Amino acid sequence: MRALSASQLLGVWERERTAPLFQRALTLLAAASPETPSDVLARLSIGQRDARLLTLRGWIFGPQLVGQIMCPRCGKALELTFGVEDIRAAPTSSPSPYQGEGGKEVEALSLRVADYEVRFRLPNSLDLAIVAGCDDVAVTRKLLIERCLLAVHHNDEVSSADQVPVEVVDAVMQRMAQADPQADVQLALSCPLCGHQWQAALDIASFFWAEINAWASRILHEVHTLASAYGWRETDILAMSPWRRQVYLEMVSG
Repeated sequence: MRALSASQLLGVWERERTAPLFQRALTLLAAASPETPSDVLARLSIGQRDARLLTLRGWIFGPQLVGQIMCPRCGKALELTFGVEDIRAAPTSSPSPYQGEGGKEVEALSLRVADYEVRFRLPNSLDLAIVAGCDDVAVTRKLLIERCLLAVHHNDEVSSADQVPVEVVDAVMQRMAQADPQADVQLALSCPLCGHQWQAALDIASFFWAEINAWASRILHEVHTLASAYGWRETDILAMSPWRRQVYLEMVSG
């Protein structure tokens, strides 16, 4: 994987502006990892995908992340500043190979709960594509579980996914979260005004794309200013270092 140039990043932004978030994330990784087949990237667990996005984000915009969030109790706007490494997590265990449908090998985890033994894989971007746009949490959860369960045995007898009781589903979901912690990053927050404490999820794919969107608007304005002043081509302006571009912008503005 490698960092993207300004021209490459702008190209991804232009192509994927209206795409679903999971597709934007995969396109960013594909542009940064041309040596990796797209189907391999799509089958990364969400935590594995987000770990790569976090690395790429650090290469492009630096090691610090800055954002804003509203206190849910008093409504005060809080500025957040934290490092890339502050939110990087490591998997707690390694899945083992499992022969899936069509003889294709997948990485699987196993769990025994009461009289049930289940094998399952971690959710990936293909799963997110299926549940995209679904606002019903229960339906989303059901679809993900059905897609991720590879084998279910009840009292050593083969069972179907729709026969798995709620407590087993809950245990599987908990085990998924433990095995892929980068997929669910929670920030511990405290409001300095009212003292309220809470946790907020950080979705690096959404955060990164919001930064790219703001950057694209800014860089296009810079290109317009310099092209109007000097008659330079967009490719030449984008190839400049940010520092050099800024010096020219300051000279244009006087």
